[in-house]
Amino acid sequence: MTQASTPALVQETPYRYRIEATGRMRVPGVVFASPGLLPDVGGDQALQQVADVATLPGIVDASYAMPDVHWGYGFPIGGVAATDIAEGGVVSPGGVGFDISCGVRLYAADLDLATFAPRKEAVLDALGRSTPRGMGKGAVWELSGAGQLAKVLASGAKYAVEQGHGVQRDLDRCEDFGAVDDANPSGLSERAVKRGLHQLGSLGSGNHFLEVQVVDAVRDQAAAEAYGLRAGQVCVMIHCGSRGLGHQICTDHVRAMEQAMAAFGITVPDRQLACVPVDSGPGRAYLQAMAAAANYARANRQLLGQAARGVFERLTGAGLDLVYDISHNLAKVETHTVAGRSRRLCVHRKGATRALPPGHPDLPADLREVSGVGQPVLIPGSMGTASYVLTGVPGGPAFASTCHGAGRTLSRHQAVRSVRGQELRQQLESRGISVRGASWRGLAEEMPEAYKDIDAVVEAAEGAGLARAVARLVPVGVVKG
Repeated sequence: MTQASTPALVQETPYRYRIEATGRMRVPGVVFASPGLLPDVGGDQALQQVADVATLPGIVDASYAMPDVHWGYGFPIGGVAATDIAEGGVVSPGGVGFDISCGVRLYAADLDLATFAPRKEAVLDALGRSTPRGMGKGAVWELSGAGQLAKVLASGAKYAVEQGHGVQRDLDRCEDFGAVDDANPSGLSERAVKRGLHQLGSLGSGNHFLEVQVVDAVRDQAAAEAYGLRAGQVCVMIHCGSRGLGHQICTDHVRAMEQAMAAFGITVPDRQLACVPVDSGPGRAYLQAMAAAANYARANRQLLGQAARGVFERLTGAGLDLVYDISHNLAKVETHTVAGRSRRLCVHRKGATRALPPGHPDLPADLREVSGVGQPVLIPGSMGTASYVLTGVPGGPAFASTCHGAGRTLSRHQAVRSVRGQELRQQLESRGISVRGASWRGLAEEMPEAYKDIDAVVEAAEGAGLARAVARLVPVGVVKG
């Protein structure tokens, strides 16, 4: 991290700030936020990271930050940057993150809260038993070996569904329809493969969760109906990623790129921004490995969802229909118009969610034809607070991207010093939120006060024109990693 003074912000609108391009910056920085959501410059270097990202070779338009922005590895979490592949644009693992394709999956149940309430504790107990979580091993699906893992890495949720772990709608309503095409399982290190063999269908730890939620309010009736949501409806939200496999892939390629940059004449202000041209051997190798991790993450959420579906069918008689599955840690090759010209870009979204506009060809077929309704955007709150469903809007800035959650304001160490896990569970359960945690420390680390106000984050996303709110969901039970 460079130690320059904090970049100066110029407020352009109530929800948009600008960092002028200075020094080595090739483009300006743009921060979408309200004044209360801006990073604390005394302890959070996210704004400096926005400026550092603006120095990357081939970057176009701006280095963007979403309303939930906070300090991350290389890129800020909540950072978006696109590089022009034809002009030497780079790909950086720091612009994706260690938990490759970490994302959110939302199911809607044909069940209202009044009917669910008498069964809630039994359902949460069963979800707790059927959801492997925490550090290390544990999985819904124990793979037979590296050969079967390679099929998961190549075909993602598609392979899981083919093997009986789901239904066709689970693919129709998933980003990339369940799998990224250009994955190359053969390029993964032995260590990455070993870490992935025993974790398929597991939450992991940290801020990952499986929540039972209820639709608290509908803000956009037409979009909610298109998504299959209604007020008072019970839903299940799953937040997790590619586990140890994705972490190892990021680790492997950061090291490789640190060694390769000099050969391409690339220097960066922060070693965590290690990068190479997209159109290079190591650049293509990373994107293929990243795609394999993305497929693992899709399959991971698919299996967790299928386990939850079994619990609901057995204990409530209600099924779970997938609303959508979306990642918020990916780099994708996309075509966008920049300065009046169509360009092929590598769009990094690190703690940021794609928000496609109405009618976009990558939307599910049943949503593509609905006037004024774009891609479902899933914004999980912190434990014990609301989550949101948004929709993509026409002409959204930042390459059709928006926020991915609330955004941390306290480190995990600070949170643990602030509350005991036992106390937090009591507080949540006094508010009607049943808790099944993997550890007391894990609960304390994710205390609601460790995050920004999710309502303020969504307000800023709407005010900046990034997306439009569809529904607000509140938790009634949580299974924590």
